[in-house]
Amino acid sequence: MYCVAVAKLPLVITLDRTNPMPLYYQVSNQIEQAIEHEKLPPGYRFMNEIMLAGELGVSRPTIRRAVEELVQKGLLIRKRGVGTEVAHRKVRREVTLTSLFDDLKRNGQNPSTVVLTNAVDPAPTDVAEELEVTVGTPLRHLKRLRLACEAPLAILENWLPEERLNATDTELERQGLYEILRSNGIQVHVARQRIGARRATREEGSLLAQRTNEPLLSMQRTAYDDQHIVIEYGTHVYVPASYSFEVTLTTGGNE
Repeated sequence: MYCVAVAKLPLVITLDRTNPMPLYYQVSNQIEQAIEHEKLPPGYRFMNEIMLAGELGVSRPTIRRAVEELVQKGLLIRKRGVGTEVAHRKVRREVTLTSLFDDLKRNGQNPSTVVLTNAVDPAPTDVAEELEVTVGTPLRHLKRLRLACEAPLAILENWLPEERLNATDTELERQGLYEILRSNGIQVHVARQRIGARRATREEGSLLAQRTNEPLLSMQRTAYDDQHIVIEYGTHVYVPASYSFEVTLTTGGNE
């Protein structure tokens, strides 16, 4: 057994080559404990895998496996062009009728938005069906990249009747969609929501710093006002290592 005080890493990692537990697991477990006890704070940036392997005296595949384990647990996040960082706490969102922007702000996650599309476009077939309009009807089309603490978290695509929204890019960057609707006197009353998973497209992978075909959480929502008139239709995808939905279930009294 030997201990290694890693340069630029504020903890001592103890490796035991006589232990049947794999070295990658010993490394990942100790880094995980350091994160949980805040010895490695959110946003802490790791040295690259080659340097870290050299400091610990192990192979690069060992370090890569250790890091991958922590990425899968949502404790580390890879940022393209930046490197590997300790993730900010995972966003856990109850399945209720709320805005992601509002939820992030409420939980101190410092939300920010990059507007990718803000235009009036003809309704595709699937969107027209959800919004109960004819195919080709001009609709307000929004597509935004949502970040939490500067890390990409979700791609949000929404379609609304043109008369419901005329927001500028600046407004969409500073506020959530539902907040803007409320300020225009439009209240979301009820929604039909479907949650699932699918593989990332090349564009989604690039925007979310994920590999093409990596799994993403998906959500589709059709929202209505108190007159049951459709307000908006959204299709969203989320980075699963940084995001989860929470559902509270109760029995019907027969179990």
